[in-house]
Amino acid sequence: MKLKHNINPILLQFINFVILVYTFITWIPWYIFSGSRQAIAKAKQVKAKPVNNKPGAAYRSVNSLHCLASVLYPGCDTLDKVFKYAKTKFKDKKLLGTREILKEEDEIQPSGKVFKKVILGKYTWLSYEDVYIKAVNFGNGLAVLGQQPKTNIAIFCETRAEWMIAAQACFMCNYQLVTLYATLGGPAIVHGLNETEVTTIITSKELMQTKLKEIVSQVPLLRHIITVDGKPTTWSEFPKGVIVHTMASVQAMGAKADTGNKQQARPVPSDIAVIMYTSGSTGVPKGVMISHCNIIAGITGMAERIPNLGEKDIYIGYLPLAHVLELSAELVCLSHGCRIGYSSPQTLADQSSKIKKGSKGDVTTLKPTLMAAVPEIMDRIYKNVMNKVNEMTTFQRNLFILAYNYKMEQISKGYTTPLCDSLIFRKVRMLLGGKIRILLCGGAPLSAATQRFMNICFCCPVGQGYGLTESSGAGTIMEVWDYTTGRVGAPLVCCEIKLMNWEEGGYYNTDKPYPRGEILIGGPNVTVGYYKNEVRTKTDFSVDENGQRWLHTGDIGEFHQDGCLKIIDRKKDLVKLQAGEYVSLGKVEAALKSLPLVDNICAYASRTNCALVFFEDFLRSQLHMCWTYQEQTKIADSRVSVWTIT
Repeated sequence: MKLKHNINPILLQFINFVILVYTFITWIPWYIFSGSRQAIAKAKQVKAKPVNNKPGAAYRSVNSLHCLASVLYPGCDTLDKVFKYAKTKFKDKKLLGTREILKEEDEIQPSGKVFKKVILGKYTWLSYEDVYIKAVNFGNGLAVLGQQPKTNIAIFCETRAEWMIAAQACFMCNYQLVTLYATLGGPAIVHGLNETEVTTIITSKELMQTKLKEIVSQVPLLRHIITVDGKPTTWSEFPKGVIVHTMASVQAMGAKADTGNKQQARPVPSDIAVIMYTSGSTGVPKGVMISHCNIIAGITGMAERIPNLGEKDIYIGYLPLAHVLELSAELVCLSHGCRIGYSSPQTLADQSSKIKKGSKGDVTTLKPTLMAAVPEIMDRIYKNVMNKVNEMTTFQRNLFILAYNYKMEQISKGYTTPLCDSLIFRKVRMLLGGKIRILLCGGAPLSAATQRFMNICFCCPVGQGYGLTESSGAGTIMEVWDYTTGRVGAPLVCCEIKLMNWEEGGYYNTDKPYPRGEILIGGPNVTVGYYKNEVRTKTDFSVDENGQRWLHTGDIGEFHQDGCLKIIDRKKDLVKLQAGEYVSLGKVEAALKSLPLVDNICAYASRTNCALVFFEDFLRSQLHMCWTYQEQTKIADSRVSVWTIT
């Protein structure tokens, strides 16, 4: 994974000698004063162990061998109690931040297209007390509109402070929050709303005009639409009986409501907190029922992997809150006194599509210390930076490459490189604000090259994790001092993981040197099942003789000697060739997406063929499979081929 340079061999020998002398001189004071010795020792420690010596035994974190963690704070066994505890402890501290839009402009592109650009101000903050009061009032206002405990209410909205306020209101009043991705298509939205029989939906003006307007007539039970960002313009196609409210007006209703004589139905740990609809990438979206105790167990396990988490930390929220990764990350921060500043993919960085040239993106203004990202975003950062490197002068490029390769060697040994960090990588680090101390990655596999790039250029650990909506997002997360690549870390303290034989694929938990098999996750974070889908629930979940609930993930993994898990395949991702060999389409896609001219790619299989579009030379050097050449053409001076798996 080292970068290639074109330095004169003699000069390179001299540079290597200077680096060797520098390393020798600085190593002794570094060893004495840096405190990294403990990190190196921790990186070498066993992180998880099997609970017994039988094949297929479950692995647990060494910190929870005898008992799985399920509660974040004593007595706080529901989400409303967790927030009340945090509000009491961090009362006047800043919690949720939003940037004010100072100006909006239409910018005409050379192609004639018009792009909307914004100039944003500073972050304005709501304290824990402010958010708590707004959530209480909103929950009471929903009750005035007729919302009953243990009934469903939908939120279809972008990631923003109002999303979290609405969620906390629902947790307090025991309303079951139905979450839908803002990017879902019309049929998927209609399916989710009708299946859960919601009468109220929380949304934004933009989504109401662009998405809900077209499908609201197909949701016969809908009675109330609540917009989080002011009064919307009405349209003539509104079905009769549907009333539009603003969030502020509902909060005003709640503030005036007489709740003194009413005893609120507080949730119990087993009550459903969220019905989270999946993206629907493998079919019709499924609603995963997640209880209060499931979420609390999950965030308990996640928080344990983030050292020194507290009031000094700032988290930037921009991923969809309808995704379990973002919701869990924000709940972890909320429960530990961290600030959460909201953003969006269009305003995240100075170069983002909606930021006017010369003005600052959200990361530059907020300077977060914690950030979650999906591999696609990290891959884009990697490509953009490497394109900039290729545009440098020969001297600058070789200097960057030397520093990059030197740091790669050092961090593989557990050492730090403060001089390189401050002189060479400071500008790259500023792309994410300059203060990031931990990057959490999940949602899909992260390539080793991209992970190492983020480690080196952003001078922070990348905690690659593994979890599913069905496990409340919790499964594994790499420890911050573990700089290995290609692995997802050891089981969290809230769960245990075992491998089940998959004979058809040739994976067995007795394999040497590493046991392999289908990953099963068990523990208090494993969810209740799928909403109104008993058949699929019985397929994907099971209960053992001890009453432990297990999720059958469909992913194939292997455990290494230190107890860390590596994802090596997926049952649904494998295509069986005519000769009986299995090919992982995900691995093919991951390899091809690293090409600078490829933004995204999809590999698909059918009974007759599996067509892929990719670069011939790269394929032959990187993929060791049997392919049949079908067609070749020229696109942008690069040879592109369509191949068929045989």
